[in-house]
Amino acid sequence: MRKMIAGAVLAVGLAGFAGAAEAKGCIKGAVVGGIAGHAVGHTFAGAAAGCALGRHQANKRQRTRDDAVARAAR
Repeated sequence: MRKMIAGAVLAVGLAGFAGAAEAKGCIKGAVVGGIAGHAVGHTFAGAAAGCALGRHQANKRQRTRDDAVARAAR
């Protein structure tokens, strides 16, 4: 119980440092990765990997949208 409370306090504290634009894709990925990681005993590693993957996917979607807008403007 003590670790859960410490983790929650740490998460809330670190959330204050995250910028809104940088968090796109990270939060959903971290939740999914944390749940999957929890199933195998590596909650925080899963959350970190999920965040990285979610951010990568968000960047890829944004590049695709930017390319589509640039092609439409021609």
